Amino acid sequence: MVDMHSSLDTEAAESQRWAGIYKLLDRESLIHPEFEPVPEIKDFVKSAKILVIGAGGLGCEILKNLALTGFKDIHVIDMDTIDISNLNRQFLFRRADVGRPKAVTAAAFVNKRVHGVTVTPHYCKIQDKDEDFYREFAIIICGLDSIEARRWINATLVNMVDPEDPDTLKPLIDGGTEGFKGQARVILPGMSSCYECSMDMLSKPTGFPLCTIANTPRLPEHCIEWASVLEWPNKHGERKMDTDDPKDIQWLYETALTRAKQYNIQGVTYSLTQGVVKNIIPAIAATNAIIAASCCNEAFKIATTSAKYLDNYMMYSGNEGVYTYTFQHQKKEDCPVCGQSTTKLEFRGDKTLEEFMDYLKEKPDAQLKKPSFAIGGKPLYMQAPKQLEEALRPNLSKTLAELFSSGDEITVTDSTLPFSMQVQVTFA
Repeated sequence: MVDMHSSLDTEAAESQRWAGIYKLLDRESLIHPEFEPVPEIKDFVKSAKILVIGAGGLGCEILKNLALTGFKDIHVIDMDTIDISNLNRQFLFRRADVGRPKAVTAAAFVNKRVHGVTVTPHYCKIQDKDEDFYREFAIIICGLDSIEARRWINATLVNMVDPEDPDTLKPLIDGGTEGFKGQARVILPGMSSCYECSMDMLSKPTGFPLCTIANTPRLPEHCIEWASVLEWPNKHGERKMDTDDPKDIQWLYETALTRAKQYNIQGVTYSLTQGVVKNIIPAIAATNAIIAASCCNEAFKIATTSAKYLDNYMMYSGNEGVYTYTFQHQKKEDCPVCGQSTTKLEFRGDKTLEEFMDYLKEKPDAQLKKPSFAIGGKPLYMQAPKQLEEALRPNLSKTLAELFSSGDEITVTDSTLPFSMQVQVTFA
């Protein structure tokens, strides 16, 4: 038999918890005169499915904020497990949780602490889910530390959009932090600038000379790079390292630690190994809190229309004070994801294909790792399989003018990209 008094007490407690939020939705808005307070808006906030990608430093803050903002159906996806170094800022975890999945642990903590909210965990990679999964959500919020993962979800959501069906457009709110700096942005796939449009704004990952890491390592980072760049291919062949897989990171850590001991180098840790291979800059809890608050504020504005949402990029700097700057990042017409035209490049025809490949690796808005090339369906150079790579390797020393004509379009694919790029190369 249902205890009616207990049920009523629970409902009253839940109403009290979100009373401040509901006040915003029960009256007209001074900052957004078009807003009309109707009961359906509160119902939508309660029922809307929100997906949080990442349950780390940003993700913990985002989950807490969403739960306390009135969103009751939250999902979180993360394939990482809890490391002891996470405990200083990822406050949903405790020492006893070390080694457990972040998504599962974070969801359990919020479910226990905030009654009336259901957080559903998904302990897997985002690539393991198909488009049907992402179609379930009203809003998607990213708290990722991986550029590759951001590029993947961005391209997936853009490709999902059907101009004839407004429900296929899923707003993407992306947050990121880098020490005392951070940013939050609102991406409306197909309508506003997408993540790929801003690749040239990213700082270039730190690299180390190959001769140093191979012959004269002096830093723990040198040992980790040696394990990643030189030893991994020797031991694993063509299998690509998965920087989100704890098993792969563990192998790198153990291999780098062995090399560090050989050269009497201190400081190789599991967390540093993650940081080097994923280009992670140490996180600061205050920055995470500020950016997560901005992301959740935008989610609330989009869900309720109680205020105009960000259009479309906010940058934060806490190095010498508290400074924010908001601007509208423009769509790139030649964006390989949301643009309608082919990417155009000028490059000397007397340069080799290998030099062209190195150029694309260094190009800020491309950031390719192992590109492959084809023209008219015919491969020019392919990274895999091994037999095809060996057969096409002589093309790397040929000039572009020997391989194709100025103005031709070539197809570029890379393991970091969930899409292929069409590039028109004009000889300079």
